[in-house]
This record gives sequence, C-alpha cells and structure tokens, in this order.
Amino acid sequence: MTTEHTASDGSTAPSTRASSAAGRPRKRGWVVFLRDVLVIILVAVLVSFLIKTFVVRSFYIPSGSMEDTLLINDRILVDEVTPRFGAYERGDVVVFRDPGGWLPPSTDPPRPPVVEAADWMLSLVGLSAPDSDDHLIKRIIGLPGDHVVCCNPIGQVTVNDVPIDESDYLKLTPGASAASADPFDVVVPDGSLWVLGDNRDRSKDSRYNQDEPGKGFVPLENVVGRAFLVTWPLARFGGIDTHHSDFRGVPEPTPAP
Repeated sequence: MTTEHTASDGSTAPSTRASSAAGRPRKRGWVVFLRDVLVIILVAVLVSFLIKTFVVRSFYIPSGSMEDTLLINDRILVDEVTPRFGAYERGDVVVFRDPGGWLPPSTDPPRPPVVEAADWMLSLVGLSAPDSDDHLIKRIIGLPGDHVVCCNPIGQVTVNDVPIDESDYLKLTPGASAASADPFDVVVPDGSLWVLGDNRDRSKDSRYNQDEPGKGFVPLENVVGRAFLVTWPLARFGGIDTHHSDFRGVPEPTPAP
C-alpha cells in the first residue's frame, strides 16, 4: 500500500520513504543486467579459449615459402582435432613449432605491456595470432619410415622409390628442371616428418636444416595441426588442397630389419 502525506496546498504525494523504495528495484535491475552481461562475456571467452586450444587455431602467413598455395598475410585456420584422433598424410599442410634453429632470432623491439595484453586477449578469441612468427608451415612429403630422395633422372622427388608428380602445387624459378636445387636422401625416423615448402626456392625447410639438432626432421609433438582453410582475405576464402592423390601410389615403408 502506498502511503501519502498532505502537501501545503492540500494535495497528496507519495512519501519520501516510498520514493526511495521504488528506486531500489530499478538500481538492482541494472546490477543484475551488468552481472549477466559479464557472465556471458566470460563464458564466451572461455569457450573461445577452449576452441583455440583444442579444436582450431588461427595463424597468418608471414613468408612466401608456401606460394602459390598460401600467400603472405593470408590468415588460415588449423585443425587441431584430426591429428589427435587420426594421423597425418603425405600432402597435408601443417603448422609446427620450430624444432630448433629453423627460425632466426627475433629482432623485433619489445612492445608496450598494454599492447601485449590487448593482443593476448584478442588471441583468446581467435582475433589475433601473435605466435605466428614462432611457427612454420610446410607440406608433409615423408612420414615415419619413408625413404625420401631427390632427385630422380627427371628431377622428381621419390618416396619409397615412387616418383611424385608435384606439378599441381610446386612453384619453381622459371627454367628450373628439378623439384629441389639441393639433393637429399633420407629415411624419416619414427615420430618425425620430412617437410618441404611449395615454393622450393624460397623455403628453408627440412633440406636446409639437416645440420641442426633434429637433422631436418620435425617431431610429431611439435606439430600444432593441419591447415585446412584460408579465411582472409575474403577473395581467397576456401579450402587448402592437400593433394593426397599425388601420393596415392606410394607404398608403406619397409620396416627396418
């Protein structure tokens, strides 16, 4: 029941106590609204973080080593689920952490803490990829146990003695007649991969890291996942071809005696 008092002119008006009581629910409503918004934001950030950590991650392409499959500044999505429950295949394009010595030391000046914090927050929801420069992206040519050689008499890479026709994705300097200007003959150890860039003349890949601790091989534990989609720029939106068919005739490696 609303209490009233008589004004000096004889009219009635709600008491001060009633007015303050009516104002409290309105203030409390704003508090509840802001609380709900905060909870929604926190849940969205948590879900995005879990997706980024266990399902899919975003990276950008900092170099031309995978041209023309991937171009500088392309933004891509990397599938982290399939490798956990399946296996990699020859032809997959994978992102991996530096096995050691593949990337030069960073010369970028440190960024202000505020910028670092903002970039970190954006990375939680997949809007930034600050660690792209700490990773590499290449195509899998050899799986564990594979014997990978370059080059045969007509300039092709062979895997387990089967020549690979890489013309669908390989980019070479005009006039080049071989899939690699530098020969190699390796057997991929267990738990590792042999990877090459599609732009062979501009890719510091397994071939050029054989003097490093890992001998040019990429440990499977360093692989973040398989790149499967270009998301930006929109004109290039689409899937990343694995060219599995080019490796279809390769037999399984012969077990070591």
